Formats: sequence, structure tokens, C-alpha cells
Amino acid sequence: MFDKKTIRDVLLMGQRVLVRVDFNVPLDNGNVADDTRLLASIPTIKYLIENGATVVLCSHLGRPKGKIVPSLSLRPVAKRLSELLGQEVGFVGDCIGPEVRKAVEKLQSGEIILLENTRFHPEEGANDPDFAGELASLADLFVNDAFGSAHRAHASTEGVAHHIPAIAGFLLEKELKYLGAALEKPEHPFVAILGGAKISDKIGVVQRLLDQADQLLIGGAMANTFLAAAGNDMASSLVEEDSLALAKTLLDEAGSRLMLPVDLVVADAFSEDAEKLIVTPDEVPADWRAMDIGPNTVEKFGEALKGAQLVVWNGPMGVFEFGPFSAGTKGLAEAVAECEGTTIVGGGDSAAAIRQAGLTDKIDHVSTGGGASLELIEGKALPGVEILLDHDIKDLR
Repeated sequence: MFDKKTIRDVLLMGQRVLVRVDFNVPLDNGNVADDTRLLASIPTIKYLIENGATVVLCSHLGRPKGKIVPSLSLRPVAKRLSELLGQEVGFVGDCIGPEVRKAVEKLQSGEIILLENTRFHPEEGANDPDFAGELASLADLFVNDAFGSAHRAHASTEGVAHHIPAIAGFLLEKELKYLGAALEKPEHPFVAILGGAKISDKIGVVQRLLDQADQLLIGGAMANTFLAAAGNDMASSLVEEDSLALAKTLLDEAGSRLMLPVDLVVADAFSEDAEKLIVTPDEVPADWRAMDIGPNTVEKFGEALKGAQLVVWNGPMGVFEFGPFSAGTKGLAEAVAECEGTTIVGGGDSAAAIRQAGLTDKIDHVSTGGGASLELIEGKALPGVEILLDHDIKDLR
């Protein structure tokens, strides 16, 4: 159950509010290439300004590794957010320091400013208490609305909450209610789908889903390791040699509940214009590699989804960013969209695949956070959520 205070629970009039948003968006020639995450933050921002708060937004963008990287500036994001909100969003070229304090102090009720990329400071990732304290000193109240970063104990996600009262925004609340409720008491039949590259990144997820789900469908490069563990020669496909024994154990334990591809789209090079073939897992030619699930697998997985009351999908079925190897992921997306039960798609590549297929409106919940949704599925506590004030605390301080 979601039991944290939200922006509905506090008086906002005259409050200066620091909001951690997830504006880690793709940029193209200095413009926002995908504004999904910006749109997702708007209900919280609008509620704050309509209720008389002054709004100070902060976020990371990319991985500048504690250095100033001009191509990862949030300035273009402020421009696009201004257009989406229909009001000016100010921008300041740092997230701490005298210039920032001066800009924030000038803000009037209902105004908004976006701070520069928090990861331009190495102290952000280190969750440095002094850096977190400087960020917190800009506001009276902290609102975490960045589900995509809630699994990281960084200064702007967890550290600031040690200095000022911390509550949840609407996006964070929605993500946790949807994913949390679905996994706390899943409806059955429950079918889970996992893709992406590595088993080692998702061991805990696989094990928890095998405990909960009636069927677990595995595709993407992750399936290669399972197929190799089942005795197939995967040639030049990406296989985690260190995880073969684990994959074999999981296959033995899961039996027919774990479903692997029955055919693959393979290529003679990791390239969009590589030569390709459709083969069964025991027919991969020497020096070729698996790039996608094949049409028979799409059909088989689609059959497994029929009648499901809950579907949770995280990770693409192949190298879907290459057009010739996107059919498996797209076909699975269409099968998930046709499900009559509750459908939840984890963030990252799976969410991008759903958008590319034009199916976002047919999915019950498309998460904004890939890593965070995986950790939630695994049953891990999210540091950026744990630190927020519980709903039953009457005094904010």
C-alpha cells in the first residue's frame, strides 16, 4: 500500500517547493526529442502553482560524471516545458551557489524555475550531505516526483529529505500505486515478460516473478543465455557465460512456466543492414548472432497472453532500434495491447517500443522508470520513496 504524504496533504500557499523531476530526456540538436517525461510531470507542477507555491525544479540528464558537459544542459528542457505549460519556466546555469539563490529568491508565487543538471556536481551521485543541504536550503518543502530516479540514493532524491519535509508528487504516487498494488496482490493468470540484455542484472526479478507469475516469457539477449543453458549453440550471440549455471537451475525449477523463444531472427553482423535469417535456436549458423525473436515465438507468446488478468512487461525482445530487427518487439507490443486484463509496461526501452508502435493509449500503465520499476518488481525498497514522510505523520517537521 502507498502510505506516503503527497502534495494534496499539505498547505502550499506561499511555500517555496523544490521538486525533483525526471527530465532525463533525449536531446536532438539542442531540442527535446521525446517529451513524455515532461508531460508526465505537468499535473504535479500545475497543482503546485495553482495552489500558490513557488516551484524550483531539479533533475539530472545523462551521465556527465560530475563534470560540466554543455550537450547535457537542461536549458532546452526549460524551453520545451515553457511551451507545454503555456508559461515561462526560468532557467539558471547551476543548481547551487549564489547565482542560484538569487534567482530563486526573486521568484513570486506561481512562478517556476529549472536548475541546471544536478549531475554536473560529483556530490550529487555521492549523496554528499553538504551538497544536499545547499539544495534543500532553496526551499521550504521537498517534493519527489522522479520515479525513474527513486531507486537511487542521490543528493537530489534522498539527501535533501534529511533537511526539509519531503512528500510525493502525483507521478510518483501513481507509479507506486499501480505497480505496487499489481505486485502486492497480483490477479491471475499473471503473465510476466522479461527482455533486455543480462540475466545477472535481473536475477532477483526472475526469481520473484517465478514465485508470483503463472507464466514467464523471456526474450531479447537475455534469452540467449537460457537457450545456451538448454544446450543450444548460440554462435556469436551475446551469452553470459558466468550465468549459464544459474540459468540452467532456473530452467529446471521453473519447468513449463518459463517460456523461451522457439525461433530467432539472426544476423551475420551487429548492423542494421546485416544479412538476416529466421532459424530455430539449434540452427544458429557459426559466427551469426540472435537479434530478435522470430514470428513463431511472437505467436506462441501471444497465445500465452490470452486470458491473462495481469501482464507486466520489462525489456525489448531484440535490437528493436534497428528497423529490420524490431518486428518481434512490435508484435509482442501488439499482443500485450490486445490483452483484456491489466497491462503494465516498465520504463526505458519497453516504453519506447510501445510509443513507437503507437500503442501507449492501449496499455493501462506505461512506467516512466525502467530501473526503478525493476527494483519494485523485485521487491526492493526505493531510497527516494522510503525517506518520504508517512501519511499518518501529522506534523510535517
